[in-house]
Amino acid sequence: MSLGIIILLIVSVLIFFGLAQRVLDRMKLNDKTAILFIGAMVIGSFLPNIPLFSGLSINIGGGIIPIVLAVYLIIGAENQEKTRAIMASIITGGFVYTASKLLGADPGTMFLDPIYMYALIAGLVAYLIGRSRRAAFIAGILGIVLSDIAYIVEITLTNTPGGTTIGGAGVFDTTILAGIIAVAIAEIIGETRERLQGGTKKVRLKSDEEKNQMASFLSEDYFDNEKDNNEKDNKESD
Repeated sequence: MSLGIIILLIVSVLIFFGLAQRVLDRMKLNDKTAILFIGAMVIGSFLPNIPLFSGLSINIGGGIIPIVLAVYLIIGAENQEKTRAIMASIITGGFVYTASKLLGADPGTMFLDPIYMYALIAGLVAYLIGRSRRAAFIAGILGIVLSDIAYIVEITLTNTPGGTTIGGAGVFDTTILAGIIAVAIAEIIGETRERLQGGTKKVRLKSDEEKNQMASFLSEDYFDNEKDNNEKDNKESD
């Protein structure tokens, strides 16, 4: 069983027990739809690849379903987030493609397995550009798919012999892992930021309350002094 399928099964369990509901809510994705897509990706990964042209094919679970999921999330996003998600996907794909040219795909030449390395790169870039959980997830998934497509365009234009499968083999694992990493980073940083902002707000509220209390105290003290002075003046005039 591949890493991608294991991850999807773990995510399914978390969703089933309601442990991923907070993340799904922020991605505007309900649990039933999420389980449906996960099931489709798992089943699709075992189905035969769909041939396209000259040695090129696409895997249903690692190519078609992730693309459909990303498009589904993009359609449901607001205009600003939609634009950011698309731009983040393109930039993430560019980073991953460039990294593949510089680092290669041989595990022996890298300190980290390419599956994890490119998923980590995609996840980080996807969050930095996408920012929101939904946009980061979209960019993480589409970034890997787009880098795969860029490779196909390259070998087609250069007449390089060979073929490839979009979302096939290790790319399936990388695609799933990239999306999970992007959301995880967004969740951790988002939670940390919210806690820090909450703490800052509390300090400001406390400071404002102290200022108001001080202003109230000074005001009462001022009026008490004025009252005492007026009474003293009245006695002296009598």
